[in-house]
Amino acid sequence: MMDILQPAGWHRPRGYSHGMSARGRIVAVSGQVGWNPASGEFERDDFIGQADQALRNIVAVLKSGGAEPKDLVRLTWYIINRSDYLAAQKPLGQAYREIIG
Repeated sequence: MMDILQPAGWHRPRGYSHGMSARGRIVAVSGQVGWNPASGEFERDDFIGQADQALRNIVAVLKSGGAEPKDLVRLTWYIINRSDYLAAQKPLGQAYREIIG
């Protein structure tokens, strides 16, 4: 079970929450990048293609641990090109909603 922590009177944030409260088993996912997990090869060299694959890899690891995207408590992104990230916000958001929910 997971609850979003939203203090009374605080602005509701967009794209994150002020806090989360969870109970039960913990599944930790780490080091997921945009490569094909079977071959270890990057099949795409574009930001969205790699982000899409990284999100799918995260979902696969969650599933193998008995979890689902709805169980995510925290997701940290590391990017190497800020301008690519900023330019791709709309398609990145679409990919995130499609894969993570």
